[in-house]
Amino acid sequence: MDFRPLGNSGITVSSLCLGTMTFGQQNTEAEAHAQLDYAVAQGINFIDTAEMYPVPPRAETQGSTERFVGSWLRRQARDRLIIATKIAGPARGMGWIRGGPQISAAQIQQAIDGSLARLQTDYVDLYQIHWPERYVPMFGERYYRSDRRREAETIEAQLRALADLVQAGKIRAIGLSNETPWGVMAFEQAARDFGLPRVVSIQNAYHLLNRSFETGGLAEISHETGIGLLAYSPLAFGWLTDKYRVEPKAKGRITEFPGFGQRYHKPNVPVAAAAYADLARARGFSPAQMAIAFVHQRPFTTSVIIGATHLDQLAENIAAAELRLSDAVLAEIDALDARWPNPAP
Repeated sequence: MDFRPLGNSGITVSSLCLGTMTFGQQNTEAEAHAQLDYAVAQGINFIDTAEMYPVPPRAETQGSTERFVGSWLRRQARDRLIIATKIAGPARGMGWIRGGPQISAAQIQQAIDGSLARLQTDYVDLYQIHWPERYVPMFGERYYRSDRRREAETIEAQLRALADLVQAGKIRAIGLSNETPWGVMAFEQAARDFGLPRVVSIQNAYHLLNRSFETGGLAEISHETGIGLLAYSPLAFGWLTDKYRVEPKAKGRITEFPGFGQRYHKPNVPVAAAAYADLARARGFSPAQMAIAFVHQRPFTTSVIIGATHLDQLAENIAAAELRLSDAVLAEIDALDARWPNPAP
């Protein structure tokens, strides 16, 4: 397992991170603990969760994921683990979270205290804004619409509130998620202008069916600022395992929660996913391992967030960290991307 710096935080994280969004919905507490034990035994020290998890979000299950991680974490050597969680933002409903989540100073304080209680720890290593407080197109939307702009907390105010948590010892570092190039640079500017902590990471979707991190300017920002990518959905909700071609009704997030996977309901997704799977098998890889290995070896990737519902899936995913794709294979991947660019942004 490789270990990489988390931006300028002084924290070192495993190049694979265990994502936990299935805990409390698709996985029981015992299954969650088994996954956590297995991941740590394989060298993973980085665990990612969120206050809104599990998914799909529901009032009845909200917070279960952090509670499952917390009941495991209390028995671990805390200083050997890097725990990341996220604060939910507005505009996606979820009125059961703080009466409708915002990224105001008061709600940031309320949210971190709730997460710390559920996680049974007195600090988290990385605290992330789950999606921007302002309007931006996300989760499958392609186009920015200025008429949908709304009033929002300033980025300076958000960063000052997060800086207060750093000062209080409740968090060690600040990250963003589902953020745009403008947003990242606005946080960078606010940090410089007001002497506030810099953002150390950005958690965005990145996989063979969505390379917008590269094509949309974020890769350049990452190179110039040192803000690394925490890549989520490396398997595109299972599309890149090829299971939906083999069995269209195969059990998975796409079939169990169709509304949650709308970003993949696009014409070129099945054909592009099949082409990548065929390439993987022709080169002697499993489709899932090639997909994860591709993300793992990108120069801007700090860690790849992997998730599973079964231990055999988790084992296959973790083994992908040992796979190195040749320049020839990478060129073949680029050729396929040129045929079907970003079919599932």
